[in-house]
Amino acid sequence: MKKKRVTLKDIAAELKVSISTVSRALKDHPDIDKTLTKKIKALAQKWNYIPNPLAMGLLRQQTQVIGVIVPDLVTYFFSSIISGIEDELQQAGYYIIISSSKESMEKEIECVHNLLNLRIDGLIVCLAQDSNDTAHFEKVLDHDVPLVFFDRVCLEKKVSTVVVDNVSMAKDITTHLFENGARKIAHITGPKHLNIVKERTEGYLKGLEQVGLLLDKKHLIHTDLSPNNAAKAIRGLLSLPSRPDAILGVNDTVIFATMKEIKNRNLKIPKDILLAGFSDEFHATVVEPNLTSVAHPTHDIGRNAAKLILEQIQEGRSIQKKIILNTELHVRESSTRH
Repeated sequence: MKKKRVTLKDIAAELKVSISTVSRALKDHPDIDKTLTKKIKALAQKWNYIPNPLAMGLLRQQTQVIGVIVPDLVTYFFSSIISGIEDELQQAGYYIIISSSKESMEKEIECVHNLLNLRIDGLIVCLAQDSNDTAHFEKVLDHDVPLVFFDRVCLEKKVSTVVVDNVSMAKDITTHLFENGARKIAHITGPKHLNIVKERTEGYLKGLEQVGLLLDKKHLIHTDLSPNNAAKAIRGLLSLPSRPDAILGVNDTVIFATMKEIKNRNLKIPKDILLAGFSDEFHATVVEPNLTSVAHPTHDIGRNAAKLILEQIQEGRSIQKKIILNTELHVRESSTRH
């Protein structure tokens, strides 16, 4: 039989005192007799009492728990952001509960529902790639739960967000590819409704315009961000009569799949095709050749998202702010021709 967890109620019943008396005694409240405090602490230790912060929070209508929903828990990009969120919230005495949408809106809706049932004090979210409806987040706002989005965002006129300047960096990386000899630059991107896709595509088009290149519509391909779809996209590009001599990926995962397909065709990187991506995953410095990529200030993204949540909790109202952080282009072998 599983042992029952000892509660404040159990200790109070044993000593014939109120639950609030036990709670205050365990916190050394001066109004509680020192002898009684000593007796309560001794019994709590004997019975291996472990405080339940969630239950205690529910009593005071504040759980000190923040929910975090991310598309996946595998990539360094999201794990680093979560680390930043946790570091900031921990200093303020808050805990986090992490859920993964696994890039599914259906799963994302389930995560929101479960976290609201846990009476979280706030919610920090990066949208799933197929999340094209905001009803479940409107529900969060209807419950007066503070909400913050980062990276992939929505409801920007109502909700605080933390993003990077995707347009400028996509433009810069496109011109970088041109400066290294590319004249047919393709862009493998993601679902059209995502803000990062719109912004990086806009930057790519501005980059082409700046260097005097015309867009070949066959060189702009939307995928679902999965490696399989990225591989399918690059196979199509490599079969074109006007095969691209450079490819910009919406993220590093797309480019890693692209690398494999290019090598399978016995083409050389960067001699035959230049490559560059976004997010600068750990593997960018491990693959051969090393991948040129846009590094995001992931830890700062997390800390800023947490600060926005805490600000709303302290103010007791929704706040609409947009924090735009700078990125950094890490130029490596995959995009440079010597």
